Amino acid sequence: MALLVQLLTHTPEPDKVAAAAARLCYSSSSIDRLLEQGREERATLLAKILSLGHYSVLEHVAFTFGIEGISRACSHQLVRHRIASFSQQSQRYVSHKTQFAAVVPASIQARPELLERFNGFLDQAHQVYRELLDAGIPAEDARFVLPNAAETKLVMTMNARELLHFFNLRCCRRAQWEIRAMATEMLRLVRREAPLLFVDAGPGCLRGACPEGVMTCGEAVAVRKEFKELS
Repeated sequence: MALLVQLLTHTPEPDKVAAAAARLCYSSSSIDRLLEQGREERATLLAKILSLGHYSVLEHVAFTFGIEGISRACSHQLVRHRIASFSQQSQRYVSHKTQFAAVVPASIQARPELLERFNGFLDQAHQVYRELLDAGIPAEDARFVLPNAAETKLVMTMNARELLHFFNLRCCRRAQWEIRAMATEMLRLVRREAPLLFVDAGPGCLRGACPEGVMTCGEAVAVRKEFKELS
């Protein structure tokens, strides 16, 4: 199946919660009055704390996503983001005896002769997998023949601070194409719910010079246009 990213749930009124936490740091207001801010005041305060790098207040806001149609190659990259929670479909308990779905890179799809070999390899891997299961090999052992291309699905929760870091790295055009597509869709979804927190979220070149240095894609103008129009 194609990539599908859903925002399952999130902290209610995320902009308001983060602004309340920030207000506590800079105000003598009592706890029960922290939420008493108008949108303009909230926007000013959040812009200030983001510019100062006072990101700890963003940790009070969390977002939970449902993600389908990504490969195991993609999900393996996610574990590098340790300040997050993951629940992934198990290849130990969920058997793919009928046929496992796979993600096919566009670079391979564009080469018919290689696509044929790629699909042939997937068919062969599945045949061996099925034979192992039929022979009584436990699924947790038979899965060793499944490739990185095998599709997976997961539920992932990140707080807003980690999401900003995630978008900074994974929305970059130098990120692997699959995780970039996923991150960009995640950003589109959270901007709808917390526009003040994520107004400038995305790759590093949105906020200044490209942090990739000599490894830059050289397309900062196009990248800025892409994320400005993201909605």
